[in-house]
Amino acid sequence: MKKAYGKKAKIITLSTVLMATVMAGCSSEKPQEGATAAPSGTSASAYPKAFSYWAELDGDSAISMKNFNENAAYKEMEKITGTKVDFKHPTGGSTQIQEQFNLMVASRNLPDAVQTNWFNVARGPQSAIEDGTIIRLNDLIDKHAPNFKKYLSEHPDIASMIKTDKGDIYAFPFIRGDDKIKVYYGPVIRKDWLDKVGLEAPTTIDEWEKVLIAFRDKDPNGNGKKDEIPFLLEASTVRNDLLNAMIGAWGILDKFYQKDGKIQYGEMQPEFKDFLTTMNRWYKDGLIDKDFAAVDGKLKDAKTSNNQLGVLYGYSSGTIGKFTDLMKDSVPGFKMIALPNPTLKKGDTPAAGMISPTYPGEHSVAITTAAKEPEKIVKWLDYAYGQEGHMLFNFGIKGQSYELVNGKPVYTDTIKANPNKLTFKQAQSQFMRSQYGGPFVQDVESFLQQMKYPEQLDSLDIWSKAKNQLQLPLMTLTADESKKLASIMNDINTFSDEMIVKFIMGAEPIDNFPQYVEKLKKFGIEDAIKIQQSAFDRYSKR
Repeated sequence: MKKAYGKKAKIITLSTVLMATVMAGCSSEKPQEGATAAPSGTSASAYPKAFSYWAELDGDSAISMKNFNENAAYKEMEKITGTKVDFKHPTGGSTQIQEQFNLMVASRNLPDAVQTNWFNVARGPQSAIEDGTIIRLNDLIDKHAPNFKKYLSEHPDIASMIKTDKGDIYAFPFIRGDDKIKVYYGPVIRKDWLDKVGLEAPTTIDEWEKVLIAFRDKDPNGNGKKDEIPFLLEASTVRNDLLNAMIGAWGILDKFYQKDGKIQYGEMQPEFKDFLTTMNRWYKDGLIDKDFAAVDGKLKDAKTSNNQLGVLYGYSSGTIGKFTDLMKDSVPGFKMIALPNPTLKKGDTPAAGMISPTYPGEHSVAITTAAKEPEKIVKWLDYAYGQEGHMLFNFGIKGQSYELVNGKPVYTDTIKANPNKLTFKQAQSQFMRSQYGGPFVQDVESFLQQMKYPEQLDSLDIWSKAKNQLQLPLMTLTADESKKLASIMNDINTFSDEMIVKFIMGAEPIDNFPQYVEKLKKFGIEDAIKIQQSAFDRYSKR
């Protein structure tokens, strides 16, 4: 479930999103039980003969295909609807893809449909409608999307999330269909190391420190060298609104959050100074990896694979599952488990942990003003929100990628033990879209069946135990608000990214924190808080 909101903040500097959830299609909450794939009597002629569709080709799909037309779900869609989709895939990393999107919009060389995060668009989705880039979908959904219309009537909270402040629906959304899908990231510890040093899994910051000192001093990897890295705190996660790595222990979030309806900015709070003070002490005492400021995914993997790393933040599948597979033969007794999000006081419920929104904004499909038959594209997109489309996009092709076992879809060995040595998600990408996202409701079973080990399933429950009442929803800004907020936050993010690393590493004395707060005020943080407050108030009235 993909990536940290920090990147979004740098593009549009919208506030932290929070939330999370997911709507199970074939589990406890099927999205469209009883809905038809299309209106009764609909023929293939009701769908477009062809249309163009701009969407990122994700990394898992790119391993085995050059185009989504090679995906089995889309092949099946072509058989059902008679529609030939001309997929257009941007290339490069996230920055390059955003640049290509901006150029496409500016040149008005638009495809018929665009899948992206419309909150990343300059001035937001309402402006994209008003400037003639995309069309308002309310009436088209009402007339031509019975599956999605029914879903929204049964989930009015989702209907509110996908509208602008003016009430306009701008895209067909990706929805997480169950609460279990919203939490997939948190603190992870080497349980076999804990056993070797004779300690229990820590729950408070003080207990964390005791464990980290033991990992530093007691040779838990057993090689006779003092080469253990007690804790890998990644600089990129410290200011990450979605992941909330560690900062929730102090009862705040790192950037924008709300408390009793009032917008706060975490990095101005005295609790944030306390957090920095603790991290600075841990860094000086050798409890935090010396490469803290520069670590990337490859370096993180290398340190873990080298049996050096005790505690890190990671994923249920991409960390616990991945390294259990990788290390179980080379390191006897290797065991990774999830830790609860830490607190300051024993027995307290954590204020915040990682939680992904029910509607994350990503992978949403808007229809552009270039489309000649938008009502037919709406019908095509609506198919995924019916029961047949739900199964197709979450599980692929019956008899190939899944079978029904006691009425429940279960992935076959084509997915679980791919004969071509593809990973679970890479194999999924050949048959369905559930591993990445798109305009449909994600089924909880498509997520849970990735979990090979009990420690992975346990992690979902452990990380879910947080209040998560501080986070902000996805809010829409006016064009003027968006422009002003972006200008303020671009400067603040550049400044804070540098300063917080300096505070933790000791290059900037913690005693200079008041001057840091004053600089934030000079950059305009108080005006940014007012903008976010206005947007939050409007959202609350929807």
